[in-house]
Amino acid sequence: NVVNPDAVIEKYGADTLRLYEMFMGPLEASLPWSENGLEGARRFIERVYRLFTSKEMKAKHTFENNRSLEYVYHFTIKKVSDDFASLQFNTAIAQLMVFVNECYSKDELYLPYLEGFLKLFACVCPFIGEELWSLLGYKQLITYASWPTYSEDKLILEKVTIAISINGKLRGTLEASLDENEDKLKEDALQLESVKRHLEGQQIKKIIVVKNKIINIVV
Repeated sequence: NVVNPDAVIEKYGADTLRLYEMFMGPLEASLPWSENGLEGARRFIERVYRLFTSKEMKAKHTFENNRSLEYVYHFTIKKVSDDFASLQFNTAIAQLMVFVNECYSKDELYLPYLEGFLKLFACVCPFIGEELWSLLGYKQLITYASWPTYSEDKLILEKVTIAISINGKLRGTLEASLDENEDKLKEDALQLESVKRHLEGQQIKKIIVVKNKIINIVV
């Protein structure tokens, strides 16, 4: 069976077709055609469009960087750049989706990060990419814009989630700064309500801290 691309473009647009084909899977894989996949691709494009044009999201645009998107932005540039180079388009697009999801969860959106994302996105969806670029006030085509760069030092997570266990059983988690002081970690762990509840009537023998990973309380 053959799918007529003209009919797909007429219904969904060329960017949707392009995005869907690149996101289907590895280039060497043989995969079934899916109308649901086209619908999903279209929804993602609309989600990106709203990120730049909706009143709600534009109110979050700022030139003040609160760094809430710093890690995911730099990681996205590295991931997408590497994946494009190795023709792993599906995983590159998946990371673009991760970035967009992060944007929707934030109260402020640093505009230079959105512009950097758009340069990546425009490689997959060039028509909508150019339109959004022009809406940002640029006269030159995004095609000629410089490729975004990332900083290795921004790829280091500043926060880690540490598991808290009592006698080897998970009783809670704690978000802490990377390489946090052990005494501070122990103190914070003992203040967790779920931990305090399981320590009632128990005598703590020792607290074992595995750096940036787990705190095990032995009772």
